[in-house]
Formats: sequence, C-alpha cells, structure tokens
Amino acid sequence: MAALIPELTVSDLAASLVFYRDILGFDISYMRAEEGFAAIALGDAALMLDQAGIGRDWVTAPLADPFGRGVNFQIEVPALAPLLAHLETARWRLFLPVETRAYATGAVTITQRQFCVQDPDGYLLRFFERVTSSLFARDDPDGVDQAGEITQNCQHDIEPELQAEADLQKDAHGRNNDRQNDA
Repeated sequence: MAALIPELTVSDLAASLVFYRDILGFDISYMRAEEGFAAIALGDAALMLDQAGIGRDWVTAPLADPFGRGVNFQIEVPALAPLLAHLETARWRLFLPVETRAYATGAVTITQRQFCVQDPDGYLLRFFERVTSSLFARDDPDGVDQAGEITQNCQHDIEPELQAEADLQKDAHGRNNDRQNDA
C-alpha cells in the first residue's frame, strides 16, 4: 500500500466510478458499497472515493462545488495518448490541454508532457508522462528559459544516475519504485 492515499469526498460514487474506471481506466481495488466507498488504482497511483452522506464523512467545512479547490493530483502514466483518446470519446473537456513543461527540482530538471482534467466533483487531475531528466550547469540554476523550455547549456543526460537512485530505493523498500523514463 502507498504511504499516502488521498480520500476524495464525492457527491455520487457511481458517477465517479464511471469517470475513473470506465473513462480513465482505474481499477477498483476494493469497495464497501454500503458505505459509498471505493479504493481505486491506476498503476502505482491510488485514490479512495467516499460518497458524502453515506457512512462516516470526513468533512471539515461545508462542501461546495467544486470540491477540489486548491489542490491538483499529479499522476504519472506511461503514456498520455490512451487517456486522451478515452476522454475524447467520452467528450470530457480538458481543463488544461496537453503541454510540455520543464520543472527544476534542484540541479535536475524534469521535462514532462501533461494535461489536466476535472473529475465530476471538480477535483483537478494532472496526468503526465516523463520526457527527460537532465542536469544543468551551475550558471543556469533553473535550467529553463522564460517560456519553460529546457535551455541549451545542459551538461549531460543523467538517466543513469536516476536509474541508480531508483535501484537503491527498490533495494531499500523491497519493491519496484522504478519510473517510466522513456520518451
């Protein structure tokens, strides 16, 4: 089980399952229908869905649409294309169309293709596929230009270092934490 699994309060569990399972391809890990609850997973990403008003609720303030204000859930997938095709077939509107962005994470910059979509209750999901990871020269600490694109002063590709780090994590945790780093 993941160390962190967000539990989302939903207004209609059946509608949420249509979105997560039927459109996005999440699997149902287990359900407690009498409580309006389902645990779902897509690859290594896991969520719990809990219908408000059935069973015990974890509501700290009045619920108002959209429920997911102020948070987005970033979910890594091997490829965006299948998700985009299913969303298009279902005529589900994207909140943010597909874009390629580079994010500095210390000396490493990760480039990813991503898009955002809202679930039926307004929770914002940011699906991404990793494009590259690169180490940048110290004279360009951000490693990105004003448009968010990777600059040309990249010292070298550090995929081998990322793989070595993943192997250490795998050994330490006794499970496969490898990330999909292929373009």
